[in-house]
Amino acid sequence: MLICDLHVHTNFSKDGESSVEAILRAAEVAGLDAIAITDHDSVDGAKKALACETSVLVIPGIEVTTKQGHLLVLGVTELIPAGLDVVDTVEIARKMGALLILPHPYHVWRHGVARRKKIGMNVVDAIETFNSRYIVGSANRKAARIAERLGKPCVAGSDAHHARFVGFGRTFVEADRTVPSILAAIRAGKVTCGGKQTPLRTYTHQSLNNTWRKIKRFTRHVQLR
Repeated sequence: MLICDLHVHTNFSKDGESSVEAILRAAEVAGLDAIAITDHDSVDGAKKALACETSVLVIPGIEVTTKQGHLLVLGVTELIPAGLDVVDTVEIARKMGALLILPHPYHVWRHGVARRKKIGMNVVDAIETFNSRYIVGSANRKAARIAERLGKPCVAGSDAHHARFVGFGRTFVEADRTVPSILAAIRAGKVTCGGKQTPLRTYTHQSLNNTWRKIKRFTRHVQLR
């Protein structure tokens, strides 16, 4: 049984706070067997992680911003364009042979695809039913209910944007310690998941920082027009 965190960000994400090296060290300390590097609309962090010396298996991936919300694509090192309809994004990812996970599908403020397009639940391989950045937990529970109804495997991710929270979401996978084996096991539903929540104070701090960065980017864009 392998312990995996399937949703982690580095500072190659605009809102990521930790380096690739710090993330990998944290994964080792947390006792993880594998970690998926899923930066927002970037594969640079994943590719850098693959080149690092580490005892943790790196699953390359990307969190794609689709027209309806976010989509986790695992097993790829090629960039997928942002801003497309989720169905079109899925089609591109399928041609790459990727594993598709719907992250935080029902979160009100965090780009949940399922809140905007029901078909998104049907076209993925698995559903993230534990995201450590859900503070109340109702969205996690709703995702779990829908996943069970649809017969979709349930997975977890820390959605860590800082190294100290790597491993807060854990997916336990019955697989050999290779990327193809892990992805195949997730598709087959040979998984269980769980974890612990990111502290409310930290989540609030990160959210405010992210909002401030967006305001500064918008202001800079207006000034340059």
